[in-house]
Amino acid sequence: MSPMKLCVPGDKLCSIDDCIPGTGVYLRHGYIYSSLAGYVLKKNEGEELPVISVVRETETQLLPDVGAIVTCKVTSINPRFAKVHILYVGSTPLKDRFRGTIRKEDVRATEKDKVETYKSFRPGDIVLAKVISLGDVQSNYLLTTAENELGVVVAHSEAGAQMVPISWCEMQCPRTHTKEFRKVARVQPEYLQA
Repeated sequence: MSPMKLCVPGDKLCSIDDCIPGTGVYLRHGYIYSSLAGYVLKKNEGEELPVISVVRETETQLLPDVGAIVTCKVTSINPRFAKVHILYVGSTPLKDRFRGTIRKEDVRATEKDKVETYKSFRPGDIVLAKVISLGDVQSNYLLTTAENELGVVVAHSEAGAQMVPISWCEMQCPRTHTKEFRKVARVQPEYLQA
């Protein structure tokens, strides 16, 4: 395998006839140029022409690590666990999709035997969690929300409105005033985006 080619913003990478533009590039006068300093990446994704992208070194290396705080979106729940897609590690968005699992016993630190998954999370919720075990290709990352600062940070009601936390275990719809159970995170100032 040949070493990856480095480029800087404005470098002419190829003609539009040779490749399809991907991320980190732009199109001008029939040619594809780099918009980032990084590595040129050509991938054949089933199209006739390869997709050309420019990626930074940090983007190619970033993986969720044990102890990392991650932001994830709940995709499904059952009585034993919630399945999630990990979107961010800290404040850095992930390019690849990683799956995670929050087991019933990892939802909160106390009264673990009384936890009911559907009273903690719902599909579509955005959750802050901590990685407790690494996954591999077949399995998911194991995550926990068993700290006050971890749990649901964004949830939408059945009416479609963004709900407001009213306690550590409930959120309320501002439109219908319906209360729903959630494992609510006490969000710390460093995680709030201005």
